[in-house]
Amino acid sequence: MRKRADGTWEARYTVGRDPGTGKQIQKSVYAKTQKDVRKKLQQATTAIDDGMYIEPSKMTVKQWLEIWYREYTGQLKPRTRTEYKAQIDNHISTALGAVKLQALNAHMIQSFYNKLHRGMKDKKGLSPKTVKNVHGILHRALEQAVEIGYIKYNAANACKLPRITKAEIQPLDDTGIAEFLNAIKGHKYERVYLVGLFTGLRQSEILGLTWDCIDFKKGTIYVYRQLQKVEDQYLFGTLKNNKARKLSPAPEVMKILRKQNIDQKKWKLKAGIAWEPWQNEKLVFTNELGGHLCHKTIYNNFKDIMRSLKRPDTRFHDLRHTYAVAAIRSGDDIKTVQENLGHHAAAFTLDTYGHVTETMKKESSQRMQSYINSVKGKLKGKR
Repeated sequence: MRKRADGTWEARYTVGRDPGTGKQIQKSVYAKTQKDVRKKLQQATTAIDDGMYIEPSKMTVKQWLEIWYREYTGQLKPRTRTEYKAQIDNHISTALGAVKLQALNAHMIQSFYNKLHRGMKDKKGLSPKTVKNVHGILHRALEQAVEIGYIKYNAANACKLPRITKAEIQPLDDTGIAEFLNAIKGHKYERVYLVGLFTGLRQSEILGLTWDCIDFKKGTIYVYRQLQKVEDQYLFGTLKNNKARKLSPAPEVMKILRKQNIDQKKWKLKAGIAWEPWQNEKLVFTNELGGHLCHKTIYNNFKDIMRSLKRPDTRFHDLRHTYAVAAIRSGDDIKTVQENLGHHAAAFTLDTYGHVTETMKKESSQRMQSYINSVKGKLKGKR
């Protein structure tokens, strides 16, 4: 390592020997401080020792993405890593994988994003949000390559993304709720859907509930993790915002959970030695042998119900929106709704459901007008 005349630091390392001359092949990394250049040097020499070193000038985008995914995404949630891997394999590597990392430029990336959004002859275009997600992954990978010194700048910085249009939420109205409640009566997963509708919990949060989260005496539900499917296995993961919360749902919800508890005990007694709780976890919602419920099964059954009600576009997540709108209309303040839903900030809740409060303001003004008219009517009567 040495300090250069311009004040920056350089570290040189040997990557091997020239087969023709026998001389050492040396490379350099650069940084503003001695500490940073030492870190880069250590990364390079570790890669050499592990047999994973690739000369930066020869490295392709695909090779770098494989290294980045393996070495630099370990701190992410398992579900997030799985999503990253899918986007890399299905989109980024397919389109840009063969390009030399140092040759990658903004025009190539922009053209890639545009084709993703427009679609090709045999492929449907992706939504602006999905394109943004792909961009986020590629940008992070290239940013790490800049920090290491493999490339001088992040070409993705100059790219323009398609505009994201905020989709309107589709909560069930009062008629829709009544039809839904009637349709799920006696259904195998009725209680799962009822808990979703009356608490606003996400599907993974409902399926991840365990009995130690339910306090029947205090009438509370503690939500601190969710059941996720990562690749081909199910496992518990942290919440979306890593923010545990305690709910005090309507007594009706606790009544539903009590019935579930009673029925589950009956299943266990009937199953005998065949009862095998998933990973020894006492899940609230299980099949009749103690196993976890599958997200896809719950969702597909839900979609079948909504199609029968001629509401094919309604998603399970819309039960969450339905709960939020009902809570606001019933008088809950935005902060309470935010905490119950587990949103990171009240501003996000207000932005999502602001139209509901606007409608309530109009209803309030109409009630005030009715009051004013009644007062005026009394005054006229006294004249």
